[in-house]
Amino acid sequence: QVQLVESGGGLVQPGGSLLLSCAVSGSISSRYVMGWYRSAPGKERELVAVISSAGSTNYADSVKGRFTISRDNAKNTVYLQMNSLKPEDTAVYYCNAKLFALVYWGQGTQVTVSS
Repeated sequence: QVQLVESGGGLVQPGGSLLLSCAVSGSISSRYVMGWYRSAPGKERELVAVISSAGSTNYADSVKGRFTISRDNAKNTVYLQMNSLKPEDTAVYYCNAKLFALVYWGQGTQVTVSS
């Protein structure tokens, strides 16, 4: 049974930073593409960032230069460092693991950017 558990969300002021973590348990290999998605009220879930097994990354235009995705395969953990946060970054952030037709999701962690 594969489980993805996110942590690190919370309330932060505009311009602040948060580090999200996604701990992966169960039978999952480093070949999985790992990603972070987010879902804001009234909006569809959108891709934030992905990282391949080789470490290649891709970001949504709205977060480029502010967010950094990374992975530690030895610890089965994926991170999302979020800097210069804006109110429009407020959303539930979900961790995702994908390998061909196999897709797993975490339960999500709330990030709220507000003064």
